[in-house]
Amino acid sequence: MPRRRLPPKDFEWTPQLAYAVGLLVTDGNLSNDNRHVIMRSVELCMLETFKNCLALKNIIGIARKKNGDISYRVQFSNVRFYDWLVRIGLMPAKSCIIGAVAVPDEFFRDYFRGCIDGDGSIQTYQDRYNIYRGRQYVTQRLFIKLVSASEKHIRWAQDKLKVLTGIHGAVIRKPPQTERHVPIWELKFAKKESLQLIAWMYYQSDVPCLERKRTIARNAIEIISRQKRRPYSLIT
Repeated sequence: MPRRRLPPKDFEWTPQLAYAVGLLVTDGNLSNDNRHVIMRSVELCMLETFKNCLALKNIIGIARKKNGDISYRVQFSNVRFYDWLVRIGLMPAKSCIIGAVAVPDEFFRDYFRGCIDGDGSIQTYQDRYNIYRGRQYVTQRLFIKLVSASEKHIRWAQDKLKVLTGIHGAVIRKPPQTERHVPIWELKFAKKESLQLIAWMYYQSDVPCLERKRTIARNAIEIISRQKRRPYSLIT
């Protein structure tokens, strides 16, 4: 006899919940048993933040790979939360098929910050190749990237950002490395739009985030502000 499902329950959206959903969309997964939610990361602090966002008491497990690398994992059982995640757009084995996620516009920047902390990156470096009339100019480069195996999810995220912020970015297809792999889709933002995104994502000093990536953004902004002699903002 099939197990009787509990009545559907809607969870109240908050910045913490939206951030946690962003992490689950990128680094988490739903099990096939219709009840377990799993979050993995190589960064222990990310799972601590994830637990705090969802008020979880579960322990963080540790897995050691053959090469000695360590990863961390949180798994919990909550049928109603699992069902709610499915209703808003998540599913088991989602990597290549996930599309839109029903995140309210008010909380999309928290959700997007969770995606960047999961399967995204904030990259910065100094370009020293610009030489004019014998003088070398140093330019600080800044890029924000979100990657996914699902084209639908990347294009949905791009469309949402266009509507909410006017930021476009560029969608790039990375060909599969072997016949057994799938293409990877990348939503990439150059320096000007990255500066806008950073100010938009880190809108308060206490928003949940991966501090390592916020520090990269803060340092890049300080250097760019000095080079341009123009203050750019990052809530600290």
